[in-house]
Amino acid sequence: MTGAGGTIAGGRVARAAPDGYTLSIGNNVQYVMAGATYALQYDLLNDFEPVALLSAGPQVLTARKTMPANDLRGLIAWLKANSDKASMGIGVGSPGHIAGVFFQRETGTRFQFVPYSRGATQIIQDLMASQIDMTITDAIISLPLVRAGAIKAYGVTTKTRSPSAPDIPTLDEAGLAGFDISLWQGLWVPKATPKNIIARLNAAVTDALADPMMRARLADLAQETFPRDQQTPEALRALQKAEIEKWWPIIKAAGIKAE
Repeated sequence: MTGAGGTIAGGRVARAAPDGYTLSIGNNVQYVMAGATYALQYDLLNDFEPVALLSAGPQVLTARKTMPANDLRGLIAWLKANSDKASMGIGVGSPGHIAGVFFQRETGTRFQFVPYSRGATQIIQDLMASQIDMTITDAIISLPLVRAGAIKAYGVTTKTRSPSAPDIPTLDEAGLAGFDISLWQGLWVPKATPKNIIARLNAAVTDALADPMMRARLADLAQETFPRDQQTPEALRALQKAEIEKWWPIIKAAGIKAE
């Protein structure tokens, strides 16, 4: 789902006939964060029926390769010694932006957010050129450059290490207890879709996610499937609700509005 952070497509799904033929594969950008950054014409919790949790993966806190700090504690100390001087590249309202705000709050650091309208590719290019100091972005984008030595990595944003980068610590274990923000995907249908249709769709999804080739392809994208008992409509609804309760106050307090 693209266009205005996926909200245009989300609106079409919310208004579609509840017959099982209109589906929405989205992530926590569209189904959590957009509710705090856009003035939506639909309700994220009440205008959709959850079908299944699909996969999740980390973001990575990275910095220019010339950054003096070699670990997270050193980075935090450097940021405090250079308050308001450092810069973080972000897409406004993106998971990286929100993770950056959370990072500031949890570390007591102050740095400048530099907005980019052309996405993570331009941010990474400027990071490699040392035009900005840091960014937090999807692992699939940053990990190849970390391995090549073009940028530094200080930690992944999820509670557990990523199988795609087992040598990179989590921010939690590197010193930021409780830091946890992932990029997760789910499947939704319009409100009032019959339960038997949802059950059939869920069964098809869980069968697909059990396929070794599918799991290998997701691993290539630094995404992991959820355990089978979490691939349910109930688990998706519970996660979405918990994430809204966690992130909306942080987003609104920071005054983040999508552009």
